[in-house]
Amino acid sequence: MMVAETLGLESSSIWVLALLGTFTVTALGLVYKLGLIYQFWHQVDPKSTRHGGEIVAEVLKAHGVHYLFTLVGGHISPILVASEKLGIRVVDTRHEVTAVFAADAVARLSGTVGVAAVTAGPGVTNTVTAMKNAQMAESPVLLIGGATSTLQKGRGALQDIDQLSLFKPLCKFCASVNTVKDIAPVLRKAIAVAQCNTPGPVFVEFPLDILYPYHLVEREILRNVFPKSLKGKALNWFLRNYLRNLFAGAWEAQDLSPLPVSMPKATEAQVQQCVELISRARKPVILLGSQVTLPPIPANKLREALEELGIPCFLGGMARGMLGKNSPLHIRQNRREALKEADLVILAGTVCDFRLSYGRTLSKHSKIIAVNRNQEQLFKNAYFHWIPNIAIKGDAALFLVCLNQKLKGYSCPQDWVISLKEADQRKEKTNREKAEERTEQYLNPLKLLHHVDYLLPEHSLLVADGGDFVASAAYIIKPRGPLSWLDPGAFGTLGVGGGFALGAKLCRPDSEVWILYGDGSLGFSIMEFDTFVRHRIPVIALVGNDACWTQISREQVPLLGSNVACALDYLDYHVVVEGLGGKGLLLTRQNEDQMDDIIRTAQSKCRNGQPVLLNALIGKTTFREGSIAM
Repeated sequence: MMVAETLGLESSSIWVLALLGTFTVTALGLVYKLGLIYQFWHQVDPKSTRHGGEIVAEVLKAHGVHYLFTLVGGHISPILVASEKLGIRVVDTRHEVTAVFAADAVARLSGTVGVAAVTAGPGVTNTVTAMKNAQMAESPVLLIGGATSTLQKGRGALQDIDQLSLFKPLCKFCASVNTVKDIAPVLRKAIAVAQCNTPGPVFVEFPLDILYPYHLVEREILRNVFPKSLKGKALNWFLRNYLRNLFAGAWEAQDLSPLPVSMPKATEAQVQQCVELISRARKPVILLGSQVTLPPIPANKLREALEELGIPCFLGGMARGMLGKNSPLHIRQNRREALKEADLVILAGTVCDFRLSYGRTLSKHSKIIAVNRNQEQLFKNAYFHWIPNIAIKGDAALFLVCLNQKLKGYSCPQDWVISLKEADQRKEKTNREKAEERTEQYLNPLKLLHHVDYLLPEHSLLVADGGDFVASAAYIIKPRGPLSWLDPGAFGTLGVGGGFALGAKLCRPDSEVWILYGDGSLGFSIMEFDTFVRHRIPVIALVGNDACWTQISREQVPLLGSNVACALDYLDYHVVVEGLGGKGLLLTRQNEDQMDDIIRTAQSKCRNGQPVLLNALIGKTTFREGSIAM
């Protein structure tokens, strides 16, 4: 798109009509305004080729940003070009929502902010779902949006909408940069806010004339102004001064370094109260949520603290894998039964929402310690279905580390740990037996998942994007270590797979990254195999293809008597991926005896730099009957 078209400039007659309102101010007020602008005249170099996109890139570089995810647009081109020149890897996707999902994954895995840049209007609106997902998952994501030029706002320019109003309910911070000099301070503040206290997404929009070089903006703004007439001279004077005010002080030296990041912490008194409760408990459990993976506590340090405490743990969200593959403290099954029996429950970053039946899963006889950075989440559904004995607004991982230091010499009753682990093993034995059941003419999905789990290397990372098949995988496949499981979070968004895997593989180039797809969710991001191929991002996608939106159909049919809108077809998704330049493999009942060899072939192709999709045709099981969440 031409810069002039993007600026939305019009004929001089329309310019004059549009700006007549400006000249209705008093002569004194106008002279005063122009007098202030004149003070900055000497600070502008009209011939400079520098532009605002360079300042954006410099701020990102100073904050340790290595990747910028995008879908290109004329509004943001200066940012992309400048970022590439500074060594920031610019990764362009096939949909803006994927760019934000990729930034979200980087934020979760790197411990810093993830960044996406999209063009104005539809480019920005396409990211709404991903930004809401980041908000609910508490991911520090910076979304940079293009915007129409400052003089054209509200005048019907191309792709001009009120973007800030759209994002204020979704973001911790929203801003529009009004002068080039404001770029650095606004971005520094946005990045700090994204990471402070409860992390979350932020949005900063950049009008077009803030990002392009002075001489280009000047040419386009003044190209239809004819200064021979008195009106033209007045208009020319106004526009030149407006332009110079826009660029005043643009290239003065500024601090680009990160601002301090704050977070709430448990007090010494609160930790001591918890020590006393735990010391008296006979059947304690810890429920770890995604918040425990946030900085500043490294995941390995938290793992050491949990192992020293010796309290059995249930893991959810990003906390999956925190204790490794075969920890005696990690209880995977029978959570509801264990919570009813426990006499002390520590909710470490875990929220009493639908995932804990709004708190109804907790026993009224249990002592409850709740720790959360977010005040609202800390007390979610409290006093309706559950009552916290101690509620701490603070970082959950730091709290657990402090707790362990205070409880040196503490030993959790071993009979309690052993009883939970034995029940866990019995349930897993039952699941393995279900995996051997025959399912019509298609593969048993549980058997497939057991084979994948057996062949997963220690350095693997799993991305969960789907309904029934992926929920089954959460019971079967064991994440290998801390920060090795990515799922959407509380929003339950489908379509995260392509973006999450993209960000994950860039952060963990030596890990074997798997996307666990349902055939429904695959439809949202299968085109991103083109992105994987172009950017040489080798990942493995496993599609549980049962030709159905089974998560919904499983309950819709018995409850409402119809399968309407739930049926899909056993499509050749592996062929689609071949067409996009990847490698496609088919798993069926007919080649079931070669399952391990086919999976190993996928792993080999991936190690050689090729993205792979395994299209597994699976049948139905009764494994998750009655599991719909309302």
